[in-house]
Amino acid sequence: MSGHSKWSTIKRKKGAADAKRGQLFTKLGREITIAAREGGDPATNFKLRLAVEKARAASMPKDNIQRAIRRGTGAEKGEELEEVNYEGYGPHGVALLVQVLTDNRNRAVSDVRRAFSRHGGSLGETGCVAWLFESKGYITIYPNDHDPDELALMAIDAGADDVTVGRDLVEVFTLANDFQRVKEALEKNGITLDSAEIYKVPKSLTELDEKDTMKAMILIEALEELEDVQQVYSNLNITDEMMAKYDEWAST
Repeated sequence: MSGHSKWSTIKRKKGAADAKRGQLFTKLGREITIAAREGGDPATNFKLRLAVEKARAASMPKDNIQRAIRRGTGAEKGEELEEVNYEGYGPHGVALLVQVLTDNRNRAVSDVRRAFSRHGGSLGETGCVAWLFESKGYITIYPNDHDPDELALMAIDAGADDVTVGRDLVEVFTLANDFQRVKEALEKNGITLDSAEIYKVPKSLTELDEKDTMKAMILIEALEELEDVQQVYSNLNITDEMMAKYDEWAST
């Protein structure tokens, strides 16, 4: 269950270069704007609070956050955004669900289709893979000075649906309706969360050999780097060892 979730979490941390940071701020700003359509006060709009927390964790300037909120509430004019999901297949049938926020649907679908075709995948019809995923709360914690097993028990006591303890990361999964309660319980216990969001979790994972896993990861990265793509979900199992090998390859 943890493979692609872990991959995406790690990928977000690799955008430290100025150019990538600017792109990241654009994506985070769009997420805030969409969330703010349901109300501009993070205290009463949980979706907005999550988006703002994610932006702050990425060191997004306060002014940028406030402008994004104003655009969402209509207090400031901005781009007309729409949410679109695209579905398709990577190498050897890996299921991919691509979440997009865009002001130009034609550009978005063209870019997504091009990424699929260039990296051994294919864009599919609506509904072709969405049924393979379910919405769950997803929280990641770096144990640091905490015992990972104790963190897992704490999460379960708070109502977590599942917990995966990795080499250096604890992943907590909740039912969507329990997410806010579990998140707040962990924070009240003084636990620093690395990330917390509603996530599309695959119901089962696909196992590939090293060569084909690398091919699929290259496609995932190509999709994640597109201007309009907010998130990419897959059912590919990516181990810690495979992630390390990919990082080594990507840095050369």
